[in-house]
Amino acid sequence: MVLRTPEELEEIKRRFLEHYKGSQTELNYKNDYELLIAIILSAQCTDKRVNIITPELFKKYPDIKSLACANIDDVKNIIKSCSFFNNKAKNIIEMAKIVRDKFNCKIPHDHKELIKLPGVGNKTANVFLIELNGENRMAVDTHVFRVVHRLGITDAKTVEQTEKDLVEAFKTDLNELHQGFVLFGRYICTAKNPKCEKCFVPDFCVTKESFKAK
Repeated sequence: MVLRTPEELEEIKRRFLEHYKGSQTELNYKNDYELLIAIILSAQCTDKRVNIITPELFKKYPDIKSLACANIDDVKNIIKSCSFFNNKAKNIIEMAKIVRDKFNCKIPHDHKELIKLPGVGNKTANVFLIELNGENRMAVDTHVFRVVHRLGITDAKTVEQTEKDLVEAFKTDLNELHQGFVLFGRYICTAKNPKCEKCFVPDFCVTKESFKAK
């Protein structure tokens, strides 16, 4: 459930939009194909690592058609420094095959169609649509989950319920709030040793220095 008052939520929203207005993903990409692949690879892996991996991958497999015909061992070798590279290699090739055969090599920009693709869950689809189309959606990753709980916005135990609570709490500008929560969690409200001296919402923090991330 949402724990903050409408006035508190509005103030939190104002500050995040003030600090992160216009922010975008730190993943490097040139088109929707590269973006979707990068997001899939970024699951439980840092954007920095993904950005190291993808140039070689995109050079050898620049589009859906080429990736659909890729040798899985070659793809595994290219992305081997990425977490869960075996499953990710399988998923992106299978995803490419489906997009080639069902969507004429054009990645769907519809949430219901996206989540049917291998390696693309609700969060991945939301991040894709937020970044590419600026859709009013909320995607909850580990950073977002940590930040909104530390700010006492929700007490939800799952990612799914946390997303629902955030949509209910803020309603608009969800895409920019998502980006703001991610960057805030990545660089300021970190899992270990958060940089509390740089926090611009300390009056909303319910954990303070006593918080110990699991």
